[in-house]
Amino acid sequence: MTDTLTCLAINCSLKAEAESSTQVLLEQLTEELAHHAVTSTFVRAAAHDIQPGTSSDAIGPGDEWPDIAQKVLDADILVVGTPVWLGNPSSTCRRVLERLDGWISETDDDGRQLMAGKVGGLVTVGNEDGAHAVAAQVYQGLADIGFTIPSAAQTYWVGEAMGSTDYKDLDEVPDRVASTTRTVATNLAHVARLLRENPYPAPGT
Repeated sequence: MTDTLTCLAINCSLKAEAESSTQVLLEQLTEELAHHAVTSTFVRAAAHDIQPGTSSDAIGPGDEWPDIAQKVLDADILVVGTPVWLGNPSSTCRRVLERLDGWISETDDDGRQLMAGKVGGLVTVGNEDGAHAVAAQVYQGLADIGFTIPSAAQTYWVGEAMGSTDYKDLDEVPDRVASTTRTVATNLAHVARLLRENPYPAPGT
């Protein structure tokens, strides 16, 4: 079995195409993950037709969630990136979590949740406080679905209250953000390897 891990980073910015601060910090995290033999791919959720609902299958014509869902199934690590809006994850992030919820009751042949062998992490940016509230919601959602959340699994930056500076426009990465990003990458890769080598036991064993 190869020691290389895979990561899917889902950018939940409201922007379908324009450069986003969320993407910048996601890329910084995946660069750190690469130091731990983790290869990453990106999905920008707003650029896809992800229809509302809680099914892992297509809900209506043109629904693109099943293709994204397959990428989640194929990855060892899922990183959700979201801006803070009104103190909460973006509406795009909520849509992604709702579609992930389609797996909450699905199990493998041994009775484990389908996501039980996968690790979840979080990237958050914004110009207002709310990163911890976002983590509380996203962590809980991912854990309910079966993901394992390592210690220190969120890297974030929030600017001055009522400020106008975006993360992508900073001249340099703040030291605390850089060190947190390195820690998150280390922990995500570490726990993903632990789960690969020592899967959760079947319920009741």
